[in-house]
Amino acid sequence: MISPNRVPLGPLMLDVEGVSLTDADRRRLNHPAVGGVILFSRNYETPQQVTELCREIHGMRYPPLLIAVDHEGGRVQRFRSGFTLIPPMRSFGELWDDHPNTAKRLCREAGYVMGAELRAVGVDFTFAPVLDLDYGNSSVIGTRAFHREPRAVEELAHALVLGLHEAGMNAVGKHFPGHGYVRADSHLAMPVDERELMDLQLADMMPFRRLIELGLAGIMPAHVLYSSVDPLPAGFSRRWLKDILRGELGFEGIIFSDDLSMEGAQLGGNVVERAEAALAAGCDMALLCNRPDQADILLAGLKWSTPAVSLIRFAHMHGRPHPPDRVALHESPRYANALRQLAGVGHGDAELALHDVTNTCGKA
Repeated sequence: MISPNRVPLGPLMLDVEGVSLTDADRRRLNHPAVGGVILFSRNYETPQQVTELCREIHGMRYPPLLIAVDHEGGRVQRFRSGFTLIPPMRSFGELWDDHPNTAKRLCREAGYVMGAELRAVGVDFTFAPVLDLDYGNSSVIGTRAFHREPRAVEELAHALVLGLHEAGMNAVGKHFPGHGYVRADSHLAMPVDERELMDLQLADMMPFRRLIELGLAGIMPAHVLYSSVDPLPAGFSRRWLKDILRGELGFEGIIFSDDLSMEGAQLGGNVVERAEAALAAGCDMALLCNRPDQADILLAGLKWSTPAVSLIRFAHMHGRPHPPDRVALHESPRYANALRQLAGVGHGDAELALHDVTNTCGKA
């Protein structure tokens, strides 16, 4: 058996081409600047296939590369066939309006199912929950947001995080300091939010503040320009990341950049300059997705010495070791009960979900 390369994790998270690793993938992932891999729908075929893919990625290096996925529920769920379809987070927000305790309980069950199924195939963490407020403006956020009211977002997101923790993974809240107000999609354009800092502090930032107080492990900043606060988008701004997020809010966890290939990241220059700007602003790890040609340029050009504190944060994002495999998970009464409780959520049948929770967990 070949021992994995002993290389500290680097500050970049890249993607891979398909359902198994190519020689080009292996070359990139063995580069010392790489610290993680993000998986997409194109990397998923079956639970067994993705388990083997994660096993190979984890076996390449020591410490193992981090493996992440965007698995929020609703329309943003990369693995579907063979996985539970998690309802969009707005479903829990709608239930919250009349039955807040039930909504929180079901949200925790969703986090548990989400995390347990991902850990069973080898994924370390998901980029969730979305902490953006639902202003009804943003097509890219939409049903991904829990609610318009900060308190509802705080409580429901915390419940989801508790479920993820129970399943053995940490959470990454996004998109700091809030992407829900602007209409533009940062994948396609540079959104500009002209509100004053105090307006953001009294609304959009409140869920982030509360989740930080409760120990949130990771945060992803928005590719949004808050023009009254700083001339740079949040993910490239020392003001946002070091002064406000680290300084004023006291966040000590890991900061992941959003995808550097998105249109909202273009103000940062070429791909190497964008990565260096994000890392210098305070990100611990920078993501580059769907551009293998740019990944090669970035790996060749990036000059960055990873701080020791970032290495500690990377280690904290590994999933809890020795999770149950899929067979053991599916035989678990805890898992079966969670599935029963979630059966009616997000399918236009909140009362069915309420009835089921009342019958299985006591008073709603």
